[in-house]
Amino acid sequence: MDGEEFGGAQSSMRELISHRLAPYLFVFLWSTGFVGAKYGLPYADPFIFLSLRIFLAAALLFLAARIMRAPIALSRSEITKSSLIGFFLHALYLGGVFYAISQGVSAGVAAVITSLQPVCVSILAVKILGERLRWIQFAGLVMGLIGVVLVLGPTFDRSVSTSGVIAVFIALMGSTTATLLHKKLGGAIPMVAGTAYQYLAAGAVLAIAAVATGGVHIDFTPKFAVAMIWLILALSVGAVLLLLHLLNSASAASVSSLLYLVPPATALEAYFLFDEKVKTQGVFGIGITALGVWLVIHKTS
Repeated sequence: MDGEEFGGAQSSMRELISHRLAPYLFVFLWSTGFVGAKYGLPYADPFIFLSLRIFLAAALLFLAARIMRAPIALSRSEITKSSLIGFFLHALYLGGVFYAISQGVSAGVAAVITSLQPVCVSILAVKILGERLRWIQFAGLVMGLIGVVLVLGPTFDRSVSTSGVIAVFIALMGSTTATLLHKKLGGAIPMVAGTAYQYLAAGAVLAIAAVATGGVHIDFTPKFAVAMIWLILALSVGAVLLLLHLLNSASAASVSSLLYLVPPATALEAYFLFDEKVKTQGVFGIGITALGVWLVIHKTS
């Protein structure tokens, strides 16, 4: 194999990883967020937990940008846009989910409500971003939602915290808005530094929320440390950078539809890690969800 052929092979491998494997790696990493929350939240109040996690992730990203000699000093406009995206994606979305779980809302209920995001994004993207939504994609979105409900339906509990449910809907609004904002405003912002500024803004908001609510307790146990390390490296660095990469290279609707795969993936992880059983209904729902996502993302980018 000569140099030109070797270079072509490398390019093909990068393309495979970027366009074929990245969506599913993102789903896996993102789905572990509920697992990390389950391990970590018993040892820390939600807002201070998230604030510390996000500030540490920002420091890692600034260090990574310096090592890679990527841009760090962004323009005022880029910092403002990044901060706005960070407020919705990290402060509202993550803050809402973590607060809801801390109030007794099950991960299943939180996952079902936040899984409405693909529908919200797809409908709004038609108006705001001018994206086209083909009928087969719409059918895929509906199938995905049905599959998620089938997987997580048995987890619903009538005695759910009202404030917790409100927090999950705030999280849904945050993730929907952040996706649309990044697609419209964030494509040209350097990814690593831009994400770091997102974290600085969101971390500050969450720290204020922690102080305002009096929730500043952290018990530094080994389990908390493991949860924190995983959430920083796998979620705040790995999954979020993958999400922004996917948004830069595909439609908002197709990327958002991947979130339908997160609850089924979380259910499978809970089965292996916590021995939470997946019933026949759940297996059927996972299949419907996977087919729905395939219909949305197949040949749409």
